[in-house]
Amino acid sequence: MRQQAWQGLRWWIVGGLFLALAGAAWLARQSLDEQRAQFDTDARIVHRLLSQQVVQHDAILATLALLQPLPHDAPGASPEQRLPALYPHILSVQRRDPGKTWADPQLARAEAASHVQRRAALGATDLPQGRYQLVLAAIPASYALNLDMRAMVPWAEWPMEPQNSPVRVVLEQAGERFVIQPGAQASRMGWHWEARKPLASESQSFDVVNTLTVGVAQLPWLPMLVWGAAVAGLLTVLRHLQRQRAERRRAEELLRLGQVARLNTLGELAAGMAHELNQPLTAVLANTQAAQRLLDDDPPELATARGAMAKAVAQARRAAEVVGRLRRAVERPDTTGSLQPVNLNEAVKHALYLLEPEVQRRGVAPTLDGADAVTVQADAVALDQIVHNLIFNALQALEHVPAGQRALTLSLRRHDGRGELQVADSGPGIAPDVLPRLFEPFFSTREGGLGLGLSLCETLANDMGGSLGAANRALGGAVFTLQLPLSQGDGP
Repeated sequence: MRQQAWQGLRWWIVGGLFLALAGAAWLARQSLDEQRAQFDTDARIVHRLLSQQVVQHDAILATLALLQPLPHDAPGASPEQRLPALYPHILSVQRRDPGKTWADPQLARAEAASHVQRRAALGATDLPQGRYQLVLAAIPASYALNLDMRAMVPWAEWPMEPQNSPVRVVLEQAGERFVIQPGAQASRMGWHWEARKPLASESQSFDVVNTLTVGVAQLPWLPMLVWGAAVAGLLTVLRHLQRQRAERRRAEELLRLGQVARLNTLGELAAGMAHELNQPLTAVLANTQAAQRLLDDDPPELATARGAMAKAVAQARRAAEVVGRLRRAVERPDTTGSLQPVNLNEAVKHALYLLEPEVQRRGVAPTLDGADAVTVQADAVALDQIVHNLIFNALQALEHVPAGQRALTLSLRRHDGRGELQVADSGPGIAPDVLPRLFEPFFSTREGGLGLGLSLCETLANDMGGSLGAANRALGGAVFTLQLPLSQGDGP
């Protein structure tokens, strides 16, 4: 019984854990999806902002090439030197006039590449320091920009908080990288996302790389814990309601069984009273009839005596008829006409279910042994009453032994064409002088008992074509054996 209760509780626990974990997984998935969507959005904004900056560099160089100094301009005029004041990320502007060469060989190589590619080309790059050169070959003069990568970041429009954001943003080129935003330190455990895309300028071949690692600590633990607590609370309430419903059903079953038991007991009581009263009433009737005959003999008796005897006979007959009507009114219903195939195992389990509070109160763990399914020919209600009485009597007997010695074993088997149930307990057993009278009506060893329970059970068993017996066990305790005919569909 305890094992069944534990199995039921285990399924509740497993179901609760499944719901809690499924809900927590859904919340975590939602949070990760939201973070991933935000990461992708920020990555697109970062790429667009930086691409606008490098495209602007190309445009500045192209403008310088178009607005070269005219021949009549003052010698040494360098209007391009005003650009750093307008664009803080332009550290300086260099110009190679006609007939001159670059002092830096890398600028010369970049100018040659620019001439071939017909667009600006990269000169010297120092990504760890955030510096690079951009050169545009033009006629008559070529130009070079020395750029500060950090200063070119439009922080006012930046979608993240640079110092606190967990997203790492870097510019990469030829194995070197410049860290724009450090982000959080990557964790070994978690979810790793990366967004890599080249800037929208062929002249400045930098890749913008956004990376984000969401660790286990970043999961929405508070909502997940709240969800788990809500599931636990809901299942606790449902479990409580289920137990209340089970207790109510058990109480209704016990009430029904008690009503049937009281009716059957009343029938047994009426049958006993009728049996006890019929004998003296028959004697009274016989004596009064004899007296009437004697009064009719010679010498003749007085008419008053004959009338009195006639009234006595009439009253005696009336008393017998009253007792007979009482017996017919309250006698047990005939079970022979309501016999049907009944699963004896289910009847035992049903009785254990109804008596579960009594079993738990006494600290007993019933053991059910034997065949899986024994189907007998019986009246279902009468069988329920017999099994209920036998188990309840065994539980009462176990109250007389220490808790650690209490054992109740229910054995089922097929024997000689009959289904057999044995109810064995480890109680004090049955006294030798009590055993022969155990099934007598009105005989009881329990104070306040009517002595009709076992007598009624034996009568019900006999009415169904079965038998009920009792004996003491060799190892102590008592065993009651109920035998009923097997159903036709149940073989050995």
